[in-house]
Amino acid sequence: MPFWDSGDPMANNIIVENNIIKVKIADLAVQKEQGIIITVGLGSCVGIALYDFATKVGGLAHILLSDSTQFKNKGESFNKAKFADTAIPFLAGEMEKLGGRRTRFQAKIAGGSQLFAFQNKNTSVGEKNVEAVIRTLKEMGIPILGQDVRGNYGRTMRLFIDSGKVLISTVGKGEKDL
Repeated sequence: MPFWDSGDPMANNIIVENNIIKVKIADLAVQKEQGIIITVGLGSCVGIALYDFATKVGGLAHILLSDSTQFKNKGESFNKAKFADTAIPFLAGEMEKLGGRRTRFQAKIAGGSQLFAFQNKNTSVGEKNVEAVIRTLKEMGIPILGQDVRGNYGRTMRLFIDSGKVLISTVGKGEKDL
């Protein structure tokens, strides 16, 4: 079962059970033809699901921060899956290795909430993450087909590889098909 592991010992790595791949914070996974990729705990983080309907290749990233350029020490332990500007291109590259074609990729995104009240709402981590994800996808020419972003609540995101369907679950708000 193909997937990518950040190698970051703090990320607790990816868990695979019964053809369900569980992606932790600052990690990503790719899969072809069948299975489910799931990530939980999308607060200010953003989940990015990419899918190629022709090859049934899909991937899901759970980014923590918007911009890798603010972190100077990018040595061997640099985790590309942690940042929007590096995770999305890396996710696309991993999907291409499974036969996906970038020109056919479509995106669905969720998260970017502001879970805590701050005086200046324009500088929330969640908002920066959403803006960075949208900007990066636009720069890469990948259309966003669905989104459930911002707000003040957490989300769980599931990508069904056989169909490209993305379900968002939220405590108290039910489930939404993006």
